[in-house]
Amino acid sequence: MKRTMAIGAAALATVAIAAGCTNSSSAPASSSPTTSASPTTSASAAAEAHNAADVMFAQHMIPHHQQAVEMSDMLLAKQGIDKRVTDLATQIKAAQAPEIQQMQGWLTAWGNPAMPPMSSTDMGHGGMPGMSGMPGMPAMQGMMSDADMTALRNAQGVEAAKLYLTQMIAHHEGAITMAQNEIKDGQYPDAVKMSHAIVTTQQQEIDTMRAILGTL
Repeated sequence: MKRTMAIGAAALATVAIAAGCTNSSSAPASSSPTTSASPTTSASAAAEAHNAADVMFAQHMIPHHQQAVEMSDMLLAKQGIDKRVTDLATQIKAAQAPEIQQMQGWLTAWGNPAMPPMSSTDMGHGGMPGMSGMPGMPAMQGMMSDADMTALRNAQGVEAAKLYLTQMIAHHEGAITMAQNEIKDGQYPDAVKMSHAIVTTQQQEIDTMRAILGTL
């Protein structure tokens, strides 16, 4: 009798252990799909959370930034430029080049073609490659004409420094206007965040450039 009860108890213990192993091994499998799906869903939602104003902002600000970088490169290639001006040109280039790449990434994520690299001639007030699908787009604010860029390219010394500062002040003012429009009308959080940064940073740079101009 005792032996029979012992065998029965051992059998029950074996069943309980087996059941416990089955439950513990199956629990993670049932919860893992939910965890792995979250990042994909989140990224997809972020890519979709944009509107036409966001697209216009990126398509306009990319060539606008490209021209600012080109202007800075022109100045930095010259001799005899006030160090305050070359430092500012280096700062502008360092800030705007990464933003170009960031905005190109947004356009790709939104299903729009990336903006091609453009020369100063392409950046005039006429039509721009990659923007034919958006009729009625306003001209980009503060862009330099081909004649403006030629004048900067040919200037030397103090004249070049003054011309760069004068042109970049107008250029920054245009960028601030474009950024303010994005803040007002845009939807994509990162684009709106960048716009706030552009307004703050470029206004500070305008103040600095005006101060330098008064001493050249």
